[in-house]
Amino acid sequence: MHSIEPYYRWRDYYIAAEDMRSPFYGREYSEFEFTDHIYDFALHPQWDNMDSPTLFLKVLYADYEQGYTIIEFIGEWNDLLYNDIMLLKRDIIEAMMYEGINKFILIGENILNFHYSDEEYYSEWFDEVEDGWIIGLNFRDHVIREMQQAQIDYYINLGGQFQDINWRTFSPSRLFEVVEDLVTKRLHA
Repeated sequence: MHSIEPYYRWRDYYIAAEDMRSPFYGREYSEFEFTDHIYDFALHPQWDNMDSPTLFLKVLYADYEQGYTIIEFIGEWNDLLYNDIMLLKRDIIEAMMYEGINKFILIGENILNFHYSDEEYYSEWFDEVEDGWIIGLNFRDHVIREMQQAQIDYYINLGGQFQDINWRTFSPSRLFEVVEDLVTKRLHA
């Protein structure tokens, strides 16, 4: 896991540590010192710690005028043992919503497992985005099944059209346009 970096080619567009409105403003990163781990596996130092022992993230982009963010995840999403959704919702999402973000693109190709507890924070997040949305891109098939079994897919749109999107080939704004178009088509279908 130490060699899996968060996507870095959008750094010319946005760096969360340099964004005064970001929950990660002012963070400093090492290229050589591996301080975070998921179980016994060292994690690349560019990932952001959200106080979960198993789930880390990177805010790849935020556009406050358009009201959207793109967040990449790595690890195990474990609501059962570590209440990851509460940590994510309270410490990251609410800070971003306060700044006007109501559309969330969550990149989940590096989420290895999902462990369900309850839907309270998902429901709260879904209700608070109002005319926004929450999209899960490229989650692994077994993680999608686990989320569907827990009915989390009621709150986070995943799978189907949101699966296998080659998002790295787009600029952040173009990815937003593609996802927003898919959301609009899904809502009107």
